[in-house]
Amino acid sequence: MNRGNHVPKQRLLTSALLVALAGPVAAQETAPPSSTTADQPATEADEVAELDKIVVTGIRESLTSSMNLKRDAQGIMDGIVAEDIGKFPDTNLAESLQRISGVSIDRTSSGEGSKVTVRGVGPDFNLVLLNGRQMPAANLGPGGGGTSNSRAFDFANVASEAVSAIEVFKTSRSSTPTGGIGATINIKTTRPLENPGMLASVGVKGVHDTSVENTPDLYPGESVTPEISGIFSNTWGDGRFGLSLTASYQERDSAFSQAAVADGWAMFRGDDTNSWNRLPQAGEPGYDQITNRPGPDTIYGRPQNFGLSVNGVQRQRTNGQLTFQYAPTDRVTTTLDYTYSENKIQQQRNELSVWFNYAPGTSSWTDGPIAGPLVYSEDIPAGNADISMGGMNLGTRYQGDSLGFNVAWEVNDAFDLEFDYHNSTAEARPDSPWGSAGVLGIAAFLRGTTTVDFSNDFPILNIQLPAGVTQIEPSDAVVTGSVFQNSYNKSEVEQFQAHGQFRFEDYSGLDFGIASTEVNNRTAAAVMQRDTWGGVGTPADYDDDLFFGDYMGDYFGAWSGHDSPNFTDRFLVFDFNRLRDAVAGFTGRDDWYRAPTQFTDDLRTEEKSYSAYLQWNKTFDWSMPLHAAVGVRYEETEVVSEALVRIGTGISWDAANELYVTYADQQGFTKLTGEYDYWLPSVDLALELTDSMILRGSYSQSIGRPGWQDIQGGQRLANIVRVDGGDGSAGNPALSPLESDNFDLSFEWYYGDASYLSVGYFRKNITNFISNTIVEGTPFNLNTPVGGTYWNNALAAGCPATDMVCIRNYIFTNHAGDPGVTVTGTDAAGQLTGSIVGQPGDPIATFDITQPANQRSDTLDGWEFNLQHMFGGSGFGVAANYTIVDSGLVFDNMSLGDQYPMVGLSDSANLVLFYDRNAWQVRAAYNWRDEFLNGIGGQGPNPNYTEAYGQLDMNVSYQVNDHWMLFAEGINLTDETQRVFARHTNQLRYATQTGPRYMFGFRYQF
Repeated sequence: MNRGNHVPKQRLLTSALLVALAGPVAAQETAPPSSTTADQPATEADEVAELDKIVVTGIRESLTSSMNLKRDAQGIMDGIVAEDIGKFPDTNLAESLQRISGVSIDRTSSGEGSKVTVRGVGPDFNLVLLNGRQMPAANLGPGGGGTSNSRAFDFANVASEAVSAIEVFKTSRSSTPTGGIGATINIKTTRPLENPGMLASVGVKGVHDTSVENTPDLYPGESVTPEISGIFSNTWGDGRFGLSLTASYQERDSAFSQAAVADGWAMFRGDDTNSWNRLPQAGEPGYDQITNRPGPDTIYGRPQNFGLSVNGVQRQRTNGQLTFQYAPTDRVTTTLDYTYSENKIQQQRNELSVWFNYAPGTSSWTDGPIAGPLVYSEDIPAGNADISMGGMNLGTRYQGDSLGFNVAWEVNDAFDLEFDYHNSTAEARPDSPWGSAGVLGIAAFLRGTTTVDFSNDFPILNIQLPAGVTQIEPSDAVVTGSVFQNSYNKSEVEQFQAHGQFRFEDYSGLDFGIASTEVNNRTAAAVMQRDTWGGVGTPADYDDDLFFGDYMGDYFGAWSGHDSPNFTDRFLVFDFNRLRDAVAGFTGRDDWYRAPTQFTDDLRTEEKSYSAYLQWNKTFDWSMPLHAAVGVRYEETEVVSEALVRIGTGISWDAANELYVTYADQQGFTKLTGEYDYWLPSVDLALELTDSMILRGSYSQSIGRPGWQDIQGGQRLANIVRVDGGDGSAGNPALSPLESDNFDLSFEWYYGDASYLSVGYFRKNITNFISNTIVEGTPFNLNTPVGGTYWNNALAAGCPATDMVCIRNYIFTNHAGDPGVTVTGTDAAGQLTGSIVGQPGDPIATFDITQPANQRSDTLDGWEFNLQHMFGGSGFGVAANYTIVDSGLVFDNMSLGDQYPMVGLSDSANLVLFYDRNAWQVRAAYNWRDEFLNGIGGQGPNPNYTEAYGQLDMNVSYQVNDHWMLFAEGINLTDETQRVFARHTNQLRYATQTGPRYMFGFRYQF
């Protein structure tokens, strides 16, 4: 609604956006604005709008529009108009946004853009708006399991067809809702009264994802999946009424293969002599098996496990928006709009994995100061351990909707008012009879000494099999442990906003507004976990036709070494549903093999915010005109958080290296509260050095709200307890948000038609950085069998303290039937199975309780470089940008203590070459992101770094006539792979192979 106070400089682009969305067509006459009638002559502003209107019809024109958005903005911003989104070879809005300088994206395992990082600030601290309204976000935990801490908006759920423009505000404004430290991203949708007359188009696209060619037998996805979209917009009643409808439906079948150390690396200093799972020191058994053992000042890690998986993914995405507008007078416009989105995802996985127990074995290491393994091995008697071959069935459904009502009232020529209300929800929930994620483990107890070669990007697994055994067969398989997860997340935003603007004759103005926002977020989970890792029954209890053999090497063709003769890649595949039914029938317990419906973790948070702002705008008509905007925003927030608390009753040792907390019946909710308020000033200055050069400077204060789990109202313990203790977490609703003082300076030179050069510097001084502190505690005073009477008897009998199998066998053999000791039988390897529960007098288990706190302050700064150039009338052009980001909020690989870095910090670059002439439009876009920290986790406070990644995409279209356009697109044409590692590149976390995607289709405009 804010018109801007220096009218002659404004370029009013909105009337072009729907034309751009409808498809690249030849420029055509547009009806006069509805505010101009035969009885009322056009105002000066109407005439300017009519003269400066730009009809977007192609790449060149769309880049001109984007350039003008940047040029005419208050503060520093970038934008994309609909033609850009439609013409980029991108699957969704996130992949379009990554073309903007300073914006980089996180990708899902299937290679699709999901969440955005802006100027090094991660997704949780970038605020996403829809038509200026705060949007909810729903996220499930990794793999559809667990509760979610994230506030990040997932752009993978939104198609681009209904979007008219995206604005990325990199500097804060007093009128903008709080929450975006990196940027505030506003998604604008179509408005029929802004485009009088009838517009209609339909687009049909076929998608060929080459990744499905990698899994033709396991997950035979469709070779071509459909996408269809359409738009209809019309006005009538002399421009008083308007209706627009956009809709899209997309299907995508894809696959990915992944090698992973999913449970992370246990990290040590080279001189560590206390940790039970460290490498042997000189003079200790096993030391002579180590080559180039890490020295005393070196940090090294031992892997907890290693696995390979093959995954098939199916997605169905539905988006739609209905907008109705009514202008009862020339000065009043009402808008009622409803937006709907649904994203359904099904995923199947089969895997081959091994678990390490930190036993002695052959290993060799790189030099320090961070030592990575070249070859890592553990000695295991042949046939004494399991080769795990689990499978997963995942089904999740995201659904979002937003109902909004807006009244814009031009009270008189100098005073405007606007009222806006919306209620929006986002919900993520299971979409499978087995919950949001179901996992069945199977195993063949044939594993001997196990070795992994980590010296190359793709690790090579080698397993010694018993004498006379050449490979795993279906007759060797038995179901082991299982996990069935039920996760749920719902976020609802109810918001009322009122804005106004006074305009004065001296080219100054006063903007003001108030808002009330209530966010209700619920994130919950429940797990049915059967820790029967020794096997359910025996192989004879299962029909051999439940399984069939396959080879992992066939699914990793993009990686060198996938066909190595040393690769033990034989694994067994099974149909998840059929095997689930078989084991449920075999045990007579169907409830063990489906997700529970009653949540055991349930976090409910209500966050109410009240705000008001004032902003004074003034244009000083000096020899070099100066545009100034000075404002302040007041924000007050109240937090009420409830959490369901489970009471621990004991610790049960159920497998060689797995201990579990047992719980009493569910307890009630605990409630905690918090509140904070802020005055947030902002100043934007734009000095027109010449007609083509602008120097900008901005200062603002902004806040970023804590994650939902950070402000939970209770304490939770992790189910699994290590031999040396367990983990837990607790929230703090009284946390303060992150605070950032933001400084921006930029120079922009608009030197030609659709050509410009800009250089910008930004700095953010961030305080109240939320850090996790770890407090050692003994919640519920749980007795652990580790170090207890039975344990010590086993050590006295000669069992090494690190040999869990020996200790368990001794206890089962000598204390069966004693309090807490239950023997249930033997597993497929002949080992005794059962449970050993801690008894009174045994040691009290200690837990590392992670609690968030406002602790750290640091700076983040960087540079942005942009160039857009058109080569005269040749039709050729180039758009390039490069962003450099630097901060002290980085991870120190040499420290094993708790650390609190900023996730997402990285340099990024884009290069777009295009041709737009006559009927042909061609665009080639290369996007690159440098190595960055994507999170912390896996065996303690360890970093997860995503390696530098570059991707080439391309789009070609041909305008047949005024109605028909044909196009073809290619994504990831160079078949890039993604890799994530811990402190050393040899410490693999994930190596993922996807593949190129190709799209072809047409658009028809009526």
